Parts: sequence; structure tokens; C-alpha cells
Amino acid sequence: MRYQTYIFDLDGTLLDTLGDLAASVNYALRSQGMPEHSLDDVRRFVGNGVRLLMERAVPNGAANPGFNAAFATFRQHYMEHSLDTTRPYEGIPEALAALKAGGCRLAVVSNKFMTATQELIRHFFPDTIEVAIGEHEAEGIRKKPAPDTVFAALDQLGVGKEQAVYVGDSDVDIQTASNAGLPCISVLWGFRDRDFLIQHGAKTFISAPSELL
Repeated sequence: MRYQTYIFDLDGTLLDTLGDLAASVNYALRSQGMPEHSLDDVRRFVGNGVRLLMERAVPNGAANPGFNAAFATFRQHYMEHSLDTTRPYEGIPEALAALKAGGCRLAVVSNKFMTATQELIRHFFPDTIEVAIGEHEAEGIRKKPAPDTVFAALDQLGVGKEQAVYVGDSDVDIQTASNAGLPCISVLWGFRDRDFLIQHGAKTFISAPSELL
């Protein structure tokens, strides 16, 4: 099948953001005198938005009296440090450029907050990604795995979901694609491994960005 529209997840799919996320999580935890987490811990925590990331990182989650302060500190620190070590995965810029040159339409939907999502796309992919949508549930658009952000991206691109495909690295992405009625390509360079993805219903895999072509 030759797709015309590609809807991408961001963290773990286009960008390796794990180092900066972990640094901000641990900075926020330190600020509240809470125990820090390893990179692998944070890898397991990501995927459902930054609030759930911090609920998983803080002892007793949102019930912890220091949670709100830790969450606010995380958000501020991450906005200031989201470009410290974050980089596109090898081969991603070239694959996106080739898709764009072939006439494909490209968008990103993420559970990362809207301002960070759009800033990262402007920085790394200004010439290839046309639409970038992050978490903004306050406006009534539910975060993934609800299909709302996918539908919003298709709407902003001005295309239907025929010949569209969703590309992501997690169980949340598989569920999002299903809820949106799109086929899903699961990437194997991200935050989840093949066995985990298979357990969550993944059917189509790629191990290098060039396989998108």
C-alpha cells in the first residue's frame, strides 16, 4: 500500500527525547526531596502525557502532597531544557524529506504538551512536518489514545483518512491508530520493544526509518 498521509508520534518515533525527559523528571524530584529514577524507569513511564509521567515518577503519585509542586517544576525545567540532548533518530530527517518530496503530507500528534511539541517540530522539522498537535485537553481535544488529535491533524491538513497511516513506537500509538480507524506502523527503535508491541496488537514493524519509503 502506498500511503499519502503520515501521522507520526513524536517521542520515541521521530525524536529521542528520553535523556531530556529523565533529566527534568529527576530535577523536579530532587527539588521536592523525592527519590530519583533511572533512564529505564523513565522509559517505562512515558507515553501517556507528562502528567501521567510525573504521577508514575512521584511516590504515591498525585496523592503525594508535593506532587503539584514537582509537576510544575518539571514543566518549567523541561521547557527550558527540551533541546539539551534531544535529537532525531538516525535516518529520520532523510526519510521525512523523501516522503515530502514524493508528495506525501506529514503531521505529528503527541501527548507532550502543545507548546513543547510545536517548539520541537519548529526546531527539527520546519520544512517537512506541516501540522504538529500536542496535548491540549483544556480545549476539549482528548489526548491519545483517543483519536481526537489524529482527526484534528487530518482536518488541518485538509485530507481524509483514506491512504493515511499512523506511525508510532508504543502501545498507546497502536490503540490510537485503532481508535482513529487507521493502519499502524510500529517502529522498533523507540521506547518499547517488539515483544511488548506484539502483546499490544502490533502487526506491522519497521526497524529503520528508510523502510517507510
